[in-house]
Amino acid sequence: MTVTVGYGDYTYEALPAWGKLPDGWALGDVGAIAIDGRDNVYVFNRGDHPMVVFDREGNFLRSWGEGVFKRAHGIHLGPDERLYCTDDGDHTVRKCTLDGKILLTIGIPGRPSPYMSNEPFNRCTHTALSPSGDIYISDGYGNACVHKYAPDGRRLFCWGSPGADRGQFNLPHNVCCDGDGWVYVADRENHRIQVFNGDGKYETQWNNLHRPSGLFMTGGKCPVCYVGEIGPYMEVNRNTPNLGPRVSILDHKGELIGRLTGAPGPAPEPGRFQSPHRLAVDSRGDLYVGEVAATAWPSLFPGKPIPSPLRRMQKFVRTRAS
Repeated sequence: MTVTVGYGDYTYEALPAWGKLPDGWALGDVGAIAIDGRDNVYVFNRGDHPMVVFDREGNFLRSWGEGVFKRAHGIHLGPDERLYCTDDGDHTVRKCTLDGKILLTIGIPGRPSPYMSNEPFNRCTHTALSPSGDIYISDGYGNACVHKYAPDGRRLFCWGSPGADRGQFNLPHNVCCDGDGWVYVADRENHRIQVFNGDGKYETQWNNLHRPSGLFMTGGKCPVCYVGEIGPYMEVNRNTPNLGPRVSILDHKGELIGRLTGAPGPAPEPGRFQSPHRLAVDSRGDLYVGEVAATAWPSLFPGKPIPSPLRRMQKFVRTRAS
């Protein structure tokens, strides 16, 4: 049965079983997804094979990263087709070739900075590149800031502090950059996306979101931003409708133009989510959503055993409105 989600220009057919793995393999929680210029899909996950690569049809191509990454969290593909892999378990960002050769490591593997010190890194979360190649790294679980690095890995400065005022963060969970060099930070537990210029100056913020977790921004003059929003975990509002988990699609001014939504469940239906952690869009407009379903499970369904297998990602084929 075909399951259609979204509306208007952002309508999709859900393909929850996309991706063919070798016999005996399974993905762990999918921290992030990236797509190269040939529409090959890089799935950065918390299983035995941290980076699993598929073609756009879901055929397995290769894997790498075994013995290197501790806990997959973020991935960004630069214009030179280099991958920036953020490992919040190892407190590092590694710049890699598409076949896994490490070109640069930022941070000291296995050595976190002091809690809320603004020193790099304490469970860093994601990476983005400016149009000139500068590197922005959100440092979110044990810090509350964004670091800016030169392309060669030299630290330039950072901004942010704990809190809810402008320029403050309560778990900066993701970061992306547009063609003008503005920096967008998913300030997850403040339920907003904050927008800064390339020097860290606050410009504006996008509200009316619920725990924005994943960001993906298209290129071009008027980019579109895809936002993975995770649902409530507290007992008092865990079952409240219309809070997610969901994927919202915003225009370049932060206005809602599309949404994929549905309540979670122990056996989720196609097109519904557990915890949409990271998103990516290919050259045809198809959407890939990675989920940290096992990590989220105890908060979503306390006391219930984690089922096996548990879906970690979905593909959504865009079917434009007639």
